[in-house]
Amino acid sequence: MVRVLGIDPGSKSFDFCGLDDGNVFIDKAIPSKYIIKDPKVAIELLRSVSPLDLIVGPSGYGLPLTHIDEVDDRRLFLMVLVRPDDSKKSATLGLRRILMMLKEESFNVYFIPGVIHMPTVPAHRKVNKIDMGTADKLCCSILGIFDQSRYFNIEYDETSFILVEVGYGYNAIIGVEKGQIVDGIGGTTGSIGFLSLGSMDGELAYLLNISDKDILRQGGAAYIAGDEKVTPKEFGKRVLDNERYNLAWEAFMEGIEKGVAQMRVSVKRPREILLSGRLCRIKRIHDELSKRLSYLGIVRRVKGFAQVSKEAAQGATLLADGLAGGKYKGLVDTMMIREAKGTVLDYIHIRGIDELRHRYGV
Repeated sequence: MVRVLGIDPGSKSFDFCGLDDGNVFIDKAIPSKYIIKDPKVAIELLRSVSPLDLIVGPSGYGLPLTHIDEVDDRRLFLMVLVRPDDSKKSATLGLRRILMMLKEESFNVYFIPGVIHMPTVPAHRKVNKIDMGTADKLCCSILGIFDQSRYFNIEYDETSFILVEVGYGYNAIIGVEKGQIVDGIGGTTGSIGFLSLGSMDGELAYLLNISDKDILRQGGAAYIAGDEKVTPKEFGKRVLDNERYNLAWEAFMEGIEKGVAQMRVSVKRPREILLSGRLCRIKRIHDELSKRLSYLGIVRRVKGFAQVSKEAAQGATLLADGLAGGKYKGLVDTMMIREAKGTVLDYIHIRGIDELRHRYGV
């Protein structure tokens, strides 16, 4: 019997999902702004449900499986990818505060890989990539494997799908074959998200001379619609009567469609296309994606085992259970999570990359 917990540090909320011998004992979401302002909120929640055998913590861009005691400045940088000279280091400072508090409480926390660390993704697909799917998107894929295995009553290594993860900030499209991640299109390398601009035209990056990472979280559907504070639900309602909203809707939807079509190169015969993420809970968005993607495969929404926490938190707790030797150990073994290796900068082939690696001790 193991008692574990997974954390998803989402753009809109921090979600906490826990399993005790496979049974849900906590299923909670707290607005991210509260935890960023006061990380003690998260620590107090963890205290209230302790003892815990293992926690999968907020891992950002990911690391090969790493215990909290091994996290130093170098590994912290690799998780958040924020330059030390960046004047807006809130991501680094916030995560550092949470790390210190978790250490002080002696929680058994592990940080987990992103898609690019996975040995099951061929090296040629990683060339000149960093974001193939962050650690939370990898957790969504874990839930997808669990769900499809249960849905079809098949073994983990028989699962095959394309996951469309549509979050509040970023999207990702992940390819899975034989229960293993084989490719990924991350939130900053694919099409626009609800808030994020997705991949950036190189010429635009040059002209902007970008030094502010916050720009990565701008330019998405809400910005195209002209209202960065619009909710996803309201966004779906206003498409028919507003030209800018319609423009944003078409760009958002067609971008996802193109991403799935692209992923069909890596996963040629998926059993399903699985929909996941906060925005897929909105009927209009779910129905539109189901219609647009139907010619590419059977479309179904991932069905998790919790009511409140998002897919990433549920996947994280499945991973925690497997790492602790629980009933989902076979799922973790099939995915080869423990064999993840390398850094997010290993596959870049441009002049100056060696200097960059040296600067950050990579």
